[in-house]
Amino acid sequence: MNTLPMNARLMENTAVTTHQRAILTGIGEPERLQLVTEARPEPQAGEVRVKVLASGVAFADVLCRRGLYPMMPKLPFTPGYDLVGVVDEVGASVATMHRGQRVAAMLPKFGANAEYVCVPAAYLVPAPDGVDPVVATAVILNYLTAHRLLHDKTKAQPGERLLVHSAAGGVGTAVLQLGRALGLELYGTASKGKLELVARLGATPIDYQTEDFAARIRQLTGDGVDIVCDPVGGETLAKSYRLLRRGGRLVNYGMFNARHSGKWGFARNMARLVWYSLQPDGRKAMLYGNTPSLVKQDTAGYRHSLTALFAMLAEGRIAPIMGPTLPLSDIAAAHHLLETGAVSGKIILTSNHKL
Repeated sequence: MNTLPMNARLMENTAVTTHQRAILTGIGEPERLQLVTEARPEPQAGEVRVKVLASGVAFADVLCRRGLYPMMPKLPFTPGYDLVGVVDEVGASVATMHRGQRVAAMLPKFGANAEYVCVPAAYLVPAPDGVDPVVATAVILNYLTAHRLLHDKTKAQPGERLLVHSAAGGVGTAVLQLGRALGLELYGTASKGKLELVARLGATPIDYQTEDFAARIRQLTGDGVDIVCDPVGGETLAKSYRLLRRGGRLVNYGMFNARHSGKWGFARNMARLVWYSLQPDGRKAMLYGNTPSLVKQDTAGYRHSLTALFAMLAEGRIAPIMGPTLPLSDIAAAHHLLETGAVSGKIILTSNHKL
């Protein structure tokens, strides 16, 4: 017989049948993000319901809030690409997962900033035992992006010179760590307060606020670099291309300058990349698109890469630079910190579930 008072039983039932998720209600400031309470989602055939322990905040979320993201879902929607959690319920025809299993996922169309998420089983990867889910979440989007930039897009080789812009950011620090593991000669731009971090990760730091990074690279190297990873765009993109040695590769991703230049900034960046790609100078310029699209386009490759990165994490070969860890209810504050560049590393949101 249940001896709990009626009110306690009602609260208990509510706790297990509803959940909260963040939604972006409109274009504008961080206050456009709100929490809603609704029925907990039910997994369909082939899906798994995940009790989310931690989820990430990415610059793509900020661009969506500003109305600048090309693949932005229809409003309102739940932001967040990456999560780590525990299997809570398994849908029909799923034989590869079991309740209580710790898993990770990158979602191709946002939706991670919630307490429960239903995810196709094929997108789930076992999360490493004994690793803090907050730290594991910091690996998913940033390190998968870094891995693709170095291994697939630029095909970086040991001994090559790599310049990373925004080197103290989530993806930037991941690129530096993976680049160091590859044996690359590293250079990174950052603001004054973040130069020590860049140096600690094995790169020669360059203060882009007080130095002409292109002149500094010329001074340090003589003839430029082999690879530039540029999430900024704009004039930084043009100066970066001119730094490439013959056979060099410039890859543009993120387009941080769109925060200020809007959709016109995207168009100008694309025009620049097309123009550079037509030049017969032995150099390449390319756009790196949406990492989460990899989940659908190459599910096996995504699973293999993330599994390998988790192995590196468990073995201590990579160590994500962690920004603040905030509760899901503070998602607006998380967006403000990321948009203003006030922190280094990955910002993580946690739910009310025990980690």
